[in-house]
Amino acid sequence: MPQQDTLALDYAALDDNALAAAVLRGDRQAFRHIMRRCNQRLFRVARGVVGDDAEAEDVVQEAYVHAYEKLATFRGDASLSTWLIRIVLNEAHGRLRRRRPTTDVDRIDTAQDDGRVVAFPSRYGSEDPAAAAAREQMRHAVERAIGELPEPFRIVFVLREIEECTVEETAASLGLRAETVKTRLHRARRLLRAALHDTLASALTEAFPFLGTRCDRMTEQVLKRLDAPPPGPQTSTPNGSSPC
Repeated sequence: MPQQDTLALDYAALDDNALAAAVLRGDRQAFRHIMRRCNQRLFRVARGVVGDDAEAEDVVQEAYVHAYEKLATFRGDASLSTWLIRIVLNEAHGRLRRRRPTTDVDRIDTAQDDGRVVAFPSRYGSEDPAAAAAREQMRHAVERAIGELPEPFRIVFVLREIEECTVEETAASLGLRAETVKTRLHRARRLLRAALHDTLASALTEAFPFLGTRCDRMTEQVLKRLDAPPPGPQTSTPNGSSPC
């Protein structure tokens, strides 16, 4: 029965062509699996272009509708993710064109760094609320910093550094040469490094936080030791010396 076939189908094991074929046969669950597989990457790509969470979600949703309608045109020459990224980029750039003029990438390249971009903080484990709050603050700062990168560099940075796509995957998704991908990634990193000193200078005073529960715990431990009764008087040996 068709229902048994659907229940037995392992969507995670299907390759792109098989998933697309299942959708074309009317299997909505296959398209659900495609969306769950690609949601985060497509959102990050859209967010990297439009610079707004809510609009990025709208872009991805609209792209999925277009993809569903045009799925018969997917030939499998590139991965399904790459094909979807192109649709997302078309939708996102279309919105940008309606919102503002595009910027010439050559002019971006010659512009001076303005120090607005922050570098990624290193990851470290800690259960201290103050440290966790500091990491959360830095995460938001990093997201803002990426949003301030020029769009041609930002989208390459998102795909290469955040989504960990290969140079070839990034080039195929964006319709660029591999050398262009490498150059734009280098320039994006340079923008981040250029702002590192100024950004961290204001953060150094908050480094190695010892606040919150850790501070309270140590304070209470010291007070308990101070409130403890002093040790009893030492007894002397017959010759007047103290015992070891």
